[in-house]
Amino acid sequence: MYIESSEIKELINQANKILIIQPDNPDGDSLGSAIGLEQILTSLNKETYMISGVNIPTYLNYIPGWDRIEHELPNNFDLSIIVDNSSTSLIETYIKNGLWQRITAKPHIIIDHHQTDATINSANIRLNDETSAATAEIITTIASENNWKIPKSGREALVTAILSDSLGLTTRSTTAKTVRTIADLIEPDISLAELENRRRESNRKSPEIVHFKGKLLERIEYYENNKIAILTITWPEIEKYSPEYNPAILALEDMRLTTNTKIALILKLYPENKITGKIRTSLDAPIADKLAEHFGGGGHNHASGFKLIKAPDKDTLLKDILIKARELLDETI
Repeated sequence: MYIESSEIKELINQANKILIIQPDNPDGDSLGSAIGLEQILTSLNKETYMISGVNIPTYLNYIPGWDRIEHELPNNFDLSIIVDNSSTSLIETYIKNGLWQRITAKPHIIIDHHQTDATINSANIRLNDETSAATAEIITTIASENNWKIPKSGREALVTAILSDSLGLTTRSTTAKTVRTIADLIEPDISLAELENRRRESNRKSPEIVHFKGKLLERIEYYENNKIAILTITWPEIEKYSPEYNPAILALEDMRLTTNTKIALILKLYPENKITGKIRTSLDAPIADKLAEHFGGGGHNHASGFKLIKAPDKDTLLKDILIKARELLDETI
């Protein structure tokens, strides 16, 4: 199925020291894919470094291996593999600190599954399979085609990644192949129940966070007969609560599951006019990627995001969001 699989194997065989690079918005798929790939490459006797330009969100600390993520590039390396991202907008940290020139000066591979157009055009190999539910699904297929062993810890990370991006195998991108991939990864020694319990235990919240969640839910604004739900989170709130829990994750699922809601969007306001948007949509409104693309972002048709470095004021941005959201809803529903 993957013509590029043998080419990826060739580049990896030629390399001794390999970087695995995540986007600036690491999530369950990017982190699980990075850890799974790290374990595969380590079993191939490669010296492997997992790199991220930002800190791993605390809500992902239930995935063993998150604490091996580094921020500094080693002095020398032979190859880099960028997982779960094909967009320059999600590697701005590397571009700003000058590391991107060092990365692209060496062979580099992209493994991704997003539907948005790729803007990283320098890769030696770009493997983007939009039919896969997660980047981890692609990595598992590559390993299988090349007869690479995946240690148990790597398989656990890949399973977690697939479950994360497929929302527990419920998204439209989930296929029979996705389910078979999960089955192959967990057999014979991985318990899905144990993985889920690990996630739940790690994501227990302090009373302060629970009370803060209540305040966030009270501030949700609904438009178009509840079809559009929008919540704004301020910088002081981000600064205070993010070390314990990502404020956006606290409210997003409740917003998405509100009666009649098709689009749930959280805006986070940062200093110097920086604004990020996290978007989730209902199954009958596969437009999250199109809404994100309007603001220079991208992602999946049900889960996407964008980042504006020099954003207009919040009220102007909100008007633009509502205009585009209504337009997309009218075209889809």
